Amino acid sequence: MISLAPVTLEGHGVRLEPLATAHVDPLAAAAADGRLWELWFTSVPEPAQTAAYVAQALDGQAAGHMLPWAVRDLGTDTIVGTTRYHDIVPNIDRVEIGWTWYASRAQRTHVNTACKLLLLTHAFDTLGCAVVGLRTDNFNFASQRAIAALGAHKDGVIRHHWPRRDGTVRDSVMFSILRGEWPDVKRHLASRLARHAE
Repeated sequence: MISLAPVTLEGHGVRLEPLATAHVDPLAAAAADGRLWELWFTSVPEPAQTAAYVAQALDGQAAGHMLPWAVRDLGTDTIVGTTRYHDIVPNIDRVEIGWTWYASRAQRTHVNTACKLLLLTHAFDTLGCAVVGLRTDNFNFASQRAIAALGAHKDGVIRHHWPRRDGTVRDSVMFSILRGEWPDVKRHLASRLARHAE
């Protein structure tokens, strides 16, 4: 059975730092790069809601069903976003990766691939997960493409599944990576990062 505790993960030009209240202002600044909260189908908080967003993530960590990080780009030594494990089910060795967003300047760079490689490596190689899930809004087509590009399997769509910030209800597109698929996914992500470095 997996056991989760806050941990710093670093490599490939990024550091995942255990989320803390000290990250509130840097995350608000990251979200302002692209005014990400205006994307109605994402979970990015408005600046005034960032403290509550972080508090909610830390409450989830205390309750045992979330493990959140702030994402630092080591090249610029700035916080560029956040991600977390969520919907953790220890007795079946399952976590999901989500609540992920990055400042506009960090999108379509090495950052997402590096973060996913760190998170998946920790999940499968350190925690011993049997499966890692990922989900996104049915209207977040960029996120769906990014998840599929990792090598994740599309499991299906759960309709009328989760409330959006604007009060509407989304359909969730569900993906997963099984432990047996991890070696090929790991090789694929390492290859993508090598191409970024060229």
